[in-house]
Amino acid sequence: MSQTITARVTPAEQARNPYFYLPFEVPEGITRIDVTLVYSKAEDCVIDLGAFDPRDTGYPTQEGFRGWSGGARESFFIATDDATPGYIHGEIQPGTWNIVLGLYKVPPEGAQVSVTINLDAAPRKLAPQPARTLPVREGPGWYKGDLHCHTFHSDARGGPELLHAAARQAGLDFLAVADHNTISQRRYFHPQSSPDLIFVRAMEVTTAVGHANVFGVDEWIDFRMTAPADAHVLADLVHRRGGLLSINHDKPTIPWDYEFPAADCQEVWQSTWLAWNWIALERYQQRLASGLKLSAIGGSDFHQPDRLLPEGPLVLARPTTVLWLPQLSEDAVLAAMRSGHGYVTESPSGPHLEISAGPVAMGGTAASLASIDVRVSGAAGDELVLIDAAGPVARAEITSDDWRTTVALSAPQKFVRAEIIAGASRAALVDQFTAALEGRELPWQLKGADLLDQPVRRALSNPIYLRS
Repeated sequence: MSQTITARVTPAEQARNPYFYLPFEVPEGITRIDVTLVYSKAEDCVIDLGAFDPRDTGYPTQEGFRGWSGGARESFFIATDDATPGYIHGEIQPGTWNIVLGLYKVPPEGAQVSVTINLDAAPRKLAPQPARTLPVREGPGWYKGDLHCHTFHSDARGGPELLHAAARQAGLDFLAVADHNTISQRRYFHPQSSPDLIFVRAMEVTTAVGHANVFGVDEWIDFRMTAPADAHVLADLVHRRGGLLSINHDKPTIPWDYEFPAADCQEVWQSTWLAWNWIALERYQQRLASGLKLSAIGGSDFHQPDRLLPEGPLVLARPTTVLWLPQLSEDAVLAAMRSGHGYVTESPSGPHLEISAGPVAMGGTAASLASIDVRVSGAAGDELVLIDAAGPVARAEITSDDWRTTVALSAPQKFVRAEIIAGASRAALVDQFTAALEGRELPWQLKGADLLDQPVRRALSNPIYLRS
């Protein structure tokens, strides 16, 4: 059984709702659906692709999601036993399904789209969904991970196996694979999670005007936000399921343009530091100064290519989030993310940065911040800066590769956090970045002046808050 649906999408349709629905009927007994989208893709014409089954109740739905590939694919299949990466296999419910077109870019004159749907009723098994595993590595300590990366279940070219190999190569302890608007990557990562490398459940809620990561939720979370206040709906959806919400890369080229929700974390460092991260950090500083408590995390946003790359400044775990855990498990990682007991550093071998106020660790709240104990390793010749709600309150040169000091402070405001700013290491770090470009122009609309003038952070601590 085959049918073709045609439609014309226009900027007016996009303005009304960026999600355009094409309904079609599925009779009893169907075991596979194949869909192909045809349109004239161009710089100003990009249309995303997805599907919902009859259980969809409209935003925000809890059921009915069957897949999303964004602009990465123009065809997919969903069957009872298998599905295209990004799509959810399983029972094919009879009734009205919807192809969903994401109107990401529509030219002024509009665009003609054609969707061909083939239905097949050949006998197939009903394969179960992947079961979550709960591995644990015993022992307290500092554990390293990357909290933002992608496979070909969304818009990367490489498969989960390659990303898994990249994580092992980087020496990571945990990894959150946050494919865009889908959870189908768990077909691989649920059974592969092990005490050697814990996979943390994640999904990147991806829209045209902001991205956010959801952590620790097994269910898919509806991403079809259309209004500034929908950010609060998103936070409620996540928290009712016991998860964490993090605002991603709030900087050029994809800032957060929704209202600010009750987020748990903010991704203050995405990819190399030189990818505009000083803007994300400044916005984080402003939110802390306003009285919010937000855990600082980092993630590479690495899109695994179709080959395993060597280590370098533009690959997985650049930056690395380092958390103090009583044991390595997904629950422990999520608890440390929530509490802020950790720091972000430039790479798995980047500087260690730890601050405390007596018995109070990073992420905690102290009755007094008259002094801060600092431990740094791997940053001799660089600069330590302590910052409160009003700005820098202390600076010191890091004089050895295993450096400890106690810094006295005079009435700091609201919190204290720490940064390591490259000094002696700066020239080598910039050279490594430019060498990794292999002669290409500077990305992300960077200018040569940015490489010359912007302070390069090597590590960022979470705050210690002052009890009001």
